[in-house]
Amino acid sequence: MANPTVARQLVEMLHQAGVQRIYGVVGDSLNPIVDAVRRTPGIEWVHVSHEEGGAFAAAAEAQVTGRLAVCAGSSGPGNTHLLQGLYDAHRSGAPVLALASHIQSNEIGTGFFQETHPERTFTDCSHWCELVTPQQMPRALRVAIQTAVGRRGVSVVVLPGDLAAEESGGPTVPSAEVPGPSRVQPPEDQVRQLAEAINRARTVTLFCGAGCRDAHGEVMELAGHVLAPVGHALGGKEWIQYDNPYDVGMNGLLGYGAAHKATHEADLLLLLGTDFPYANFLPQHGTAQVDADIGHLGRRTPLEVAVHGDVGETIRALLPLIEPKTDRRFLDSMLRAHAEALERVVSAYTPRVERMRPIHPEYVAAQLDELADDDAVFTVDTGMCNVWAARYVTPNGRRRVIGSFRHGSMANALPHAVGAQLAAPGRQVVSMSGDGGLAMLLGELITVRLHRLPVKVVLFNNASLGMVKLEMMVDGIPDYETDHEPTNFAAIAEAVGIPAMRVEDPKDVRDTLAKGLGTPGPVLLEFVTDPNALSIPPAITGEQIRGFAVSASKMVLGGGVGRMVDLARSNLRNIPRP
Repeated sequence: MANPTVARQLVEMLHQAGVQRIYGVVGDSLNPIVDAVRRTPGIEWVHVSHEEGGAFAAAAEAQVTGRLAVCAGSSGPGNTHLLQGLYDAHRSGAPVLALASHIQSNEIGTGFFQETHPERTFTDCSHWCELVTPQQMPRALRVAIQTAVGRRGVSVVVLPGDLAAEESGGPTVPSAEVPGPSRVQPPEDQVRQLAEAINRARTVTLFCGAGCRDAHGEVMELAGHVLAPVGHALGGKEWIQYDNPYDVGMNGLLGYGAAHKATHEADLLLLLGTDFPYANFLPQHGTAQVDADIGHLGRRTPLEVAVHGDVGETIRALLPLIEPKTDRRFLDSMLRAHAEALERVVSAYTPRVERMRPIHPEYVAAQLDELADDDAVFTVDTGMCNVWAARYVTPNGRRRVIGSFRHGSMANALPHAVGAQLAAPGRQVVSMSGDGGLAMLLGELITVRLHRLPVKVVLFNNASLGMVKLEMMVDGIPDYETDHEPTNFAAIAEAVGIPAMRVEDPKDVRDTLAKGLGTPGPVLLEFVTDPNALSIPPAITGEQIRGFAVSASKMVLGGGVGRMVDLARSNLRNIPRP
């Protein structure tokens, strides 16, 4: 055989691209790939309990490292199970390559056992998805890898199992690869138009997203130059909220503080690196936008100015063109409004919270924030856990918060934690799981145990689908089928070999968290929390309020905000005294 087999070449090329592991479930049409992994030093197969969990794990690894991660699924159900995790990876901008194995090539189109059409199935959640023949290797794989890395999303290689064992179309020759997309330099005329709009505006608010990841310093310099309040979307929280004397909180469904007020009352709202999807939380006028993805510009709100460029590069080009503003009244009023808003919710939340039963989930989140490592990686289930993470996890430039924030899939936190922990073995990884999400992919507890991963699972067990309950209440619908029988997940964890602690008394919350976080290896910390502890956005309509009045009998609205109130208070000290 003059050339290596397709399977051997594929694994060698992935290793050359820096891939260290492939997440999946072995068997059937994947066998040639699995055997090639066995024989290739430096790359391993990570057995997961469900292919969906493997795709989530790859998505988290890619987000933690910034490098290509890989998952795989065998023919038919094996690869269709990947869908949720791949949608999550693709919408999160995580460079992931999926191997979707196919039935034997001579049976394609005959309705054979387990036949699907992966090249059609995955097109909506990928930048590149092709059925690859031996003659196309290794060139097709280079295209798949470079597309996933360069466009920050998913590539899917569809490969019939019998073809994986055949000779490839060429030798495995190392090829130079670009490790990621280049920063987009904004056109001069667009920067000039933005400068003119800022100079015309009496007041400016900055609203920041994940596109500000490498531009914290530039955003702060711009805010100081034009005396602008700085709000953020959930995706921008970890990159922009820390060391921010202009912080006014978060806008959106999970928002808090004065961000909504600041975005609506400024003469000019400047969106920086955010594809914030909730148009009803934006003023729909007086808006400019900067984004490296040209497709994001103007798709949520009409724009006065659109700039196609990297946030940091754009601000550096912009600063020499804008006139410093000297009137602090708008900024100072927003800082005061932010502090007052946080004070109100804290005063409603704090009395006797350490003695309230069932346990307030906010209390657990606040204690977790204080006790977790300064460089911890938090993976967060969709639902109310998103709220508690958004309001309580304090960013510092080193912590990471990873969730299914754009796709909104349940069950993501634990498999995300698997990938994050394998990618960063020296860091503390905390899965903030809801009982609904954990139950969906409960088998990934076995994955954690199998690989002896020191993941700390902090479980908020309210025996309820809390976010769904909230949605029903907002719509004036009595909640129905949102609650279920209480389950002792600590007992389940113990049964699979993971030490577990179950807490029902709030007096035990802090000590249990401290003990669990300090215990080597995996631990599940289960907190039985109040199912009526819900949270509302920073601005709701009269119709929504009427819905609450019709539906609500007992609930905690607003919740606390942890250490963010201290940050708001300290920012007030930046206001000059008369």
